[in-house]
Amino acid sequence: MERNRFLSFMKFGITGLSGMALDFSVTWLLKEVFSVQKLLANGIGFTVAVISNYLINRVWTFQSKAKMTRQFAGFATVSVIGLLLNTSIVYIFNHLLSLNFYLSKVIATGLVFIWNFSINYFFVFKSSKPQTN
Repeated sequence: MERNRFLSFMKFGITGLSGMALDFSVTWLLKEVFSVQKLLANGIGFTVAVISNYLINRVWTFQSKAKMTRQFAGFATVSVIGLLLNTSIVYIFNHLLSLNFYLSKVIATGLVFIWNFSINYFFVFKSSKPQTN
């Protein structure tokens, strides 16, 4: 993997971890503190994380100057497809192949991370040129 792509890959991973923390925090806060129904809280947490991840990836990972509305729509679409893929993979490994739920989730997360990075790198942020510093 070329140096710029590897650097983007690492930044995308760090951004993803921050998004996961934000997702879990918002979901917990809404569900536990404000008694929001759990699936609604989960959806809001996911949405907040997608918006945060888009902004961080746009500025830090890919240094993009492209029009935000179309780019965000692409990023959000990739994220929702990633969520559907993740859920499907967990279902296949856990329910159909009887693998441990958390092992299934780790496998799904790894595969979907590669999907998300690849589609965002090659299509959503394709006009962006990542810098090496």
